[in-house]
Amino acid sequence: MDISAQTDEQLAALAAREASDGPAFQELLARYQDRVWRICYRLLSDAHDASDAAQEVFVRLFLSRAKFQGRSKYSTWVHGVAVRTCLTIRRGRTRRRQREAAAAQQTRETDEKPQGESTAELSLDLNQILNTLEDDDRALLIMKYAEGHNYDELATIFDLSISACKMRVARARQKLKERFPELDFGKGDD
Repeated sequence: MDISAQTDEQLAALAAREASDGPAFQELLARYQDRVWRICYRLLSDAHDASDAAQEVFVRLFLSRAKFQGRSKYSTWVHGVAVRTCLTIRRGRTRRRQREAAAAQQTRETDEKPQGESTAELSLDLNQILNTLEDDDRALLIMKYAEGHNYDELATIFDLSISACKMRVARARQKLKERFPELDFGKGDD
C-alpha cells in the first residue's frame, strides 16, 4: 500500500495506531510542515519563533495523534493545534506589551500628522496594525483572510459557534476601522 496515496484522515488513523513516529506520522509531518510553519510565522511574526512553535506543534500532534476523531478535516484539526500553540506562546511573552506600546505610539504619531500628507506617508506595517488587536482576534483575522478558512473551519479551530466567529471577525474588523480610519479594509464577506 502506497502511504503517499492515503488521505490525511486515513494517515491520521494509521498514525494513531503506530507505536512511534512511523511512516504515517512521517507522511503527515511532510505534508503539513510548511503550512504549520507559515501559520506560526503569521501569528508570531518572527522566523525563529515560528520554527520553535512549529516544532512544538508537531510534538503536540505526535503526543495527541490518537485524539483526532474525524469530526472535522485533519487540516482543520492541525491548524487548530497550531493556533492554540501560538496563542499560548504569544500570551507568555513580555515582548507582546512592547509591541502593543510601539503600535499605539505609531497610531498616536499618525494621528498627529498634518492633514496634507499622502496615503503612502501614512502607511503602516500590517503586522503593526494587527498587533493592536487582542491575540485571539488577530489570530481569527489571520486564519480567515491570510489562510482562507471559512467560518465552519474557524468555529472548529477556535472552539466557537459559527455565529460567534462571524461576530468576532466583524468586531475585529470594526476595531481596525476605528483605529485606522485612513485605511480601507474593504467590505466584509459575511
